[in-house]
Amino acid sequence: MSWSRARPSAAGSVSPTEAAPPPKGREAMSSTSSAQSGTARLIVILGALVALGPLSTDAYVPGLPALTRDLGASASGAQLTITACLVGLAVGQLLAGPMSDALGRRRPLIVGLAVYTIAGLLCALSTDVWVLIALRLLQGIGGAFGIVIAYAVVRDRTSGAAAARFFALLMLVTGLAPVFSPLAGGQLLRFTTWEGIFVALAVLSAVMLLACLVGLPETLPAERRHGGGLRAMGPVFARLLADRTFTGYVLANGFAFAAMFAYISGSPYVLQDIHGLSPQEYSAVFAVNALGLVVAAQLSGRLVRHTGARMLLAAGLTGSAVGGLGVLVAAVTQAGLWPLLVALFVAVASVGLVMPNAAALALQDHGEHAGSAAALLGFSQFLIGGALAPLAGAGGTGTAVPMGAVMAVLGCLSLLVFVALARGGSGLRADDAAGLDEVRAPAGP
Repeated sequence: MSWSRARPSAAGSVSPTEAAPPPKGREAMSSTSSAQSGTARLIVILGALVALGPLSTDAYVPGLPALTRDLGASASGAQLTITACLVGLAVGQLLAGPMSDALGRRRPLIVGLAVYTIAGLLCALSTDVWVLIALRLLQGIGGAFGIVIAYAVVRDRTSGAAAARFFALLMLVTGLAPVFSPLAGGQLLRFTTWEGIFVALAVLSAVMLLACLVGLPETLPAERRHGGGLRAMGPVFARLLADRTFTGYVLANGFAFAAMFAYISGSPYVLQDIHGLSPQEYSAVFAVNALGLVVAAQLSGRLVRHTGARMLLAAGLTGSAVGGLGVLVAAVTQAGLWPLLVALFVAVASVGLVMPNAAALALQDHGEHAGSAAALLGFSQFLIGGALAPLAGAGGTGTAVPMGAVMAVLGCLSLLVFVALARGGSGLRADDAAGLDEVRAPAGP
């Protein structure tokens, strides 16, 4: 009820709205400043949690050759340390989601960050590659708790257009972290060894653990939690996947993300071995595409209240399909470098429209199981991307056609499943968003 509409009750008493008029002057400014400060703090903390994924997999990549030599391992054995972390990041989300729905967000998050910190320190002490692989799996599981619980906290605190804008802000991290993680790792190697990078990751995790203890309140009150924990994981996941619309958003997001993953895994060979780019030139191309993803995500955050999340998601999926087809055509016709670069930019930047809006739409109707829903959303990205992206290199280093084919097929699949499965879902249009665009108070410490 607004201030202008406040009316006395039937008994003649003053309504609650009249009894407590909105704050004015310095009180209102102080309240607004406090709310903005709390939101900014939440964005920083959740952004750091989401960054754990790319930091875990990319930061020590520049040190892989030295790691291989020091541990007496093969190149494939050293690369398994990356694979193990990706598996941990995927599987860990399936554990973290149901646990956070049953126990609240803070306790599982603290445990996950503690596991990540301890595993990182043990990684630095490893003298055997197979021990390191096992520890990297454990580190990935711990990092997964941060990622999935960050998404669940957003859904606890916001919904509708507000959630889409919040997810768009988090895309600043997910877009920039893969670019700066290897750069940061390379700079650290000027002063330390690959072991030092793992120590740095452990220290960062410990700082984040402290920040969560001090600055992240519980967002899931006890009355909204669900008993059963991991025992209820199967039935909860089954109910979520039985929701045709939810499954459509999850698969559309997963296929679009996998198309970008195919670009990440295939483009170094295509752009450097086939088109002759230097490592520095390739890094510049990678940075420009990542910047396009970030800019698209921020535009999405500004436009969502006017267009609705569903329309922006459709635009992003269309861009992913068109960009993938453009890469395939450029590869088949040998059109040269610039047409290929334009198509790659379109395909990658479009993901900036896909991920925040797919997340907001998928979680919108499942606030009671936000952790489990976020877990399936994240798991699908790693599962589909990890399984299909390696096909981008199936033709070796002499042709770009496999990368183009994988990107085109995945981009088109993302659009098709969206049309086939999610067309009946809520669009979170601008008129609907007005009633959903709130930030809820925390549940307490």
